[in-house]
Amino acid sequence: MVCAVGGLAAAVLALVSRAIHRLPFSGPLAALLLGIVLGPQLLGLLELEPELRDTLLLEGARLLLAGSVMTAALRFPTTALSALVRPLVLLLVVVMPLAALAAGAAALLLGLPLALAALVGACLCPTDPVLAASVITGEPAERDLPGRIRALLTGESGANDGLALPLVGIALAVVLPATHLGDAFGKVAWEVAGGVVIGLLAGLAAGWALRAATRHRDLEEGPKLVFPLLLAVSVLGIARLAGTGGVLAVFVAGLAYNRMVAESDRGPQDAVDEAVNRYAVLPLFLVFGAVLPWRDWIAFGPAAIVFVIAILLVRRLPFILVLARPLRLARRDALFAGWFGPIGVSALFYLAHSVHEGAIDPRLFAAGTLAVAAHTAVYGLTATLGRKLYAKSRSADPPR
Repeated sequence: MVCAVGGLAAAVLALVSRAIHRLPFSGPLAALLLGIVLGPQLLGLLELEPELRDTLLLEGARLLLAGSVMTAALRFPTTALSALVRPLVLLLVVVMPLAALAAGAAALLLGLPLALAALVGACLCPTDPVLAASVITGEPAERDLPGRIRALLTGESGANDGLALPLVGIALAVVLPATHLGDAFGKVAWEVAGGVVIGLLAGLAAGWALRAATRHRDLEEGPKLVFPLLLAVSVLGIARLAGTGGVLAVFVAGLAYNRMVAESDRGPQDAVDEAVNRYAVLPLFLVFGAVLPWRDWIAFGPAAIVFVIAILLVRRLPFILVLARPLRLARRDALFAGWFGPIGVSALFYLAHSVHEGAIDPRLFAAGTLAVAAHTAVYGLTATLGRKLYAKSRSADPPR
């Protein structure tokens, strides 16, 4: 059922890929609604046991994130990203931990214990490169949005998916009573440092190999186009075997590979990867829609509505507005970047990862999925409108 409906939905959306950028509707939102219709609450055609649900969400999100952060690393030349080092550091070192604190504080409204609320906040703090791609890629985005904003959101969403791992790891150590904090810090340090090293070496080696194969004319055009996706999968597997952060390793590998290859090679590869990622995400959101914990949401009572509003308005936007000057963002740019920092696949991955590690309190999955579902809906309905309003405000500026 997932393959049939997810594949059909992806095919239909691919046929109208240019038109969908003009509609107040996103592909992930369409897949989410399809999953709800097919799920046990309505037609009952797609019912998944909790163990299968957790496996599908964990491994599906892991693979999608690997492909998505590789695409993010290739979307712009490394010179464009290197010019944004200072604002990216602020977003990763200051805004992301503050987002975790704000989301955790919002989770307290649901009656969660402090440690569990902190874990919810850590899972929800990274911005999602999959959903972010719907507003910062494509012809309309290239026409209406400045390259700096697009590059900033790309770099942030690519990097913080892997760098959220320390926050999640420490929060997990607090939630799980059998875990020693010293061991947790050591594990997190290895996951980050090892992921960076593996990604750097793999990316440099892949770039060198591509150069050599191209120079000797050993590489055909078709395999050349999908080479970054093959690299993403292999680096993910190597990093997992080594016990390091796989998603972080893939992003670092993508940056190193980007640095090594010519723009004439990178551009077509990026286009293929972007198309694959945009439609490969739909089956995951179909599954997500089918497993939404409606009863647990209802059990939260009216606090669920307050939680959603707090997540939408407080998790990220205020911090971007306060830091607009050091981020070198005009107020209009700060509003756009603050609002369009979505919660999506990365949060699903960390929620499933936390359950896999032993955080089995159902309120964790309920609170996290409530935020992801709300953000998918609101973001999907406002992405096109927000881009158009941003472009309209720019056109109203007096000529310089």
